[in-house]
Amino acid sequence: MTATIAPTARPALWRLARISFDPVRKQQVLLYPEGAILLNDTGAEILALCDGKRTVADVAAALGAKYGADVTADVTEYLSQLADRELIRDAV
Repeated sequence: MTATIAPTARPALWRLARISFDPVRKQQVLLYPEGAILLNDTGAEILALCDGKRTVADVAAALGAKYGADVTADVTEYLSQLADRELIRDAV
């Protein structure tokens, strides 16, 4: 079961994780020592905003403004799944 990340958390990538571009697949990839996750455009946009300064609510608000929709639940679920895998951490 996935624990929900708090809206006030300030997510940042784990220090050993990084985002890279895979030229073969022409897609962003989240790389970490045990593997890799291919990122769709939305996942890459979410992680690009996870700089340890913005809160989860800030990330959702920025994407919500861009897409003209409330994406809070989707952003929270995505980041909660990555937090469960310890690929993002609260920077506070």
